[in-house]
Amino acid sequence: MTDLIGISPALLFGQLFIGLINGSFYALMSLGVAIIFGMLRIGNFVHGAQYMLGAFGAWYLYNLPTLFPGLGLPSINYWWALILVPIGVAAIGALMERVFIRKVYDLDHAYGLLLTVGLAMLIEGLFNVRYGAAGQRYDVPELLRGGVNLGFMFLPYYRAWVVVAAVVVCFGTWFLIERTKLGSYLRAATENPDLVRAFGINVPRMLMLTYAFGVGLAGFAGVMAAPIYQVGPQMGQSIIITIFAVVVIGGMGSISGAIFSGLMMGLIEGLTKVFYPQASTTVIFILMAIILVLRPAGLFGRDTSVHSVADVSSGRSGSILENGRLWFVILLAVGSILPFMLFPIFAMKILCFALFAMAYNLIFGYGGLLAFGHAAFFGAASYVAAHMAAVWGVPPELCILAGVCASTVLGALFGWLAIRRQGLYFAMITLALAQIVYFYAVQADWTHGEDGIQSVPRGMLFGFIDLSNAMTMYYVMLAVFLAAFAFLYRVLHSPFGQTLKSIRENEARSISLGYSTDNYKLIAFTLSAALSGLAGSMKAIIFQIASLADVYFMTSADALLMTLIGGVGTLLGPVVGAAVVVTLQTKLATFGAWVVVMQGAIFVLCVLFLRKGIVGTLEEFLSNRITRQSDRAVAGEVDGKAKSGIAS
Repeated sequence: MTDLIGISPALLFGQLFIGLINGSFYALMSLGVAIIFGMLRIGNFVHGAQYMLGAFGAWYLYNLPTLFPGLGLPSINYWWALILVPIGVAAIGALMERVFIRKVYDLDHAYGLLLTVGLAMLIEGLFNVRYGAAGQRYDVPELLRGGVNLGFMFLPYYRAWVVVAAVVVCFGTWFLIERTKLGSYLRAATENPDLVRAFGINVPRMLMLTYAFGVGLAGFAGVMAAPIYQVGPQMGQSIIITIFAVVVIGGMGSISGAIFSGLMMGLIEGLTKVFYPQASTTVIFILMAIILVLRPAGLFGRDTSVHSVADVSSGRSGSILENGRLWFVILLAVGSILPFMLFPIFAMKILCFALFAMAYNLIFGYGGLLAFGHAAFFGAASYVAAHMAAVWGVPPELCILAGVCASTVLGALFGWLAIRRQGLYFAMITLALAQIVYFYAVQADWTHGEDGIQSVPRGMLFGFIDLSNAMTMYYVMLAVFLAAFAFLYRVLHSPFGQTLKSIRENEARSISLGYSTDNYKLIAFTLSAALSGLAGSMKAIIFQIASLADVYFMTSADALLMTLIGGVGTLLGPVVGAAVVVTLQTKLATFGAWVVVMQGAIFVLCVLFLRKGIVGTLEEFLSNRITRQSDRAVAGEVDGKAKSGIAS
């Protein structure tokens, strides 16, 4: 039986119920993220990995006899796992907070987010090494097997239990934080820790327990998800981006917003699967964009008029390492002989990603805005250039130009949507918008899904330069890279660049001087997107392929990692970082899944111990050395005058 629009009631209610189940997990996960951000001001990107730990914890307890056959351990069922695993995951979270998270509380919020990204890569990578991509089965507990036929749909008992348990836990948590004395202590400890300490409360311990509690909610969600979804290393990675979109919709740090938005987004996702299945994976991100246009702080967030941009730059004006003219000549000389020392394809990869990292550094290092969506610009340009060359037979120069134009338009649109928000809001908005591009690339016919666009012809540049020759292609890439390097140097040393730096360092002062800071940041973001598109277009022509990897989140993470390793806000840093990361990825490729583990470890180490990067640390060393020499010279001059006075 179908209704007037041809939709079966069983299909409609079935998808709504599936949406409610997904919404229950969204609400639980978003609640943990909101608590941690609201109390600790940390964007806990490792939350997905902790959710995965909860699912694996339940699986481990159930399979103890087979995992450790010689010890005679009993199998621990689902109900005990529902109690023990969240406690265990919370304990791991407490240890993680004490060892890692606590070290970035006093730093800019960007560092907390970057640290948790690295920890997520590290944990998920280790489980991927051990278990691969395949999922592990976890059976529904015997008490909740089967279901009941309601006439209009079949209701499985376990899924009904998940919804009820999630709602009870969510509203119980809301009551604890918003309506009890303990909750008031937690809020006070984050807003005025010195006052709370005066009452004899151990604030660091309270913050550690808050983080552990938020992580425990992720572990609880993981246990409940184990019988529904396969237990695998990637299960957290597939949900965490959606969770951050839900949190942004509700309002970062809003407890009630996280619960309401999680449940509602799940239902909307279920309805979309009924009426327009192709949009079900992107509807949450589209709604997020619409809501943020109307309410920049989210549905339940509190809007503020305070503009704050992260000053994460490690560059020093006047340093020899910031002398663009000198380094242009050096890069030209080194680049000219590089293909005789390395394989041309490898050398081109370094230059291509150095260009991408320089583009990213423009907005992060000099604009102070942590973006997580630059893969959208890189990948979109790659697809456009590849399609025009492979399908339409367009000359390479026009393919590259079209790719740059596509990324520029996309950057202007994304920037207009995101630029009004700062800090973690900006990072999450750019990430969510990039996911729309990713899901579009997965589903569009012309992108060929997982196969990508292959066998892209290099063609004849300007009708007479044969790019099929590897050496010719390399020197074209070198010319593009050097032109982009010179362009960025000129931009950064123009009045626009100096104003952009002043906005990064003190936005409130720039506003008081009459500058429209949002316009400056939007222009910088659009320029960054255009240069990212240039890198993506060149990549498609050089490697003759455009694939989903180009628009995937990890491509954005690679640009961020290159910038971090080289030195945020330094002219030469992205080039050095790209050379290091591309070399490591190539040399470590034989280690397979261990590459992600190593990248995660590098992320963590850079945030904790090498925040200035290689070039930034070297600049600081040279600056300190010059200062010491100057001090010694002044001291020697004073001492000489003193001795002269005594002698006279």
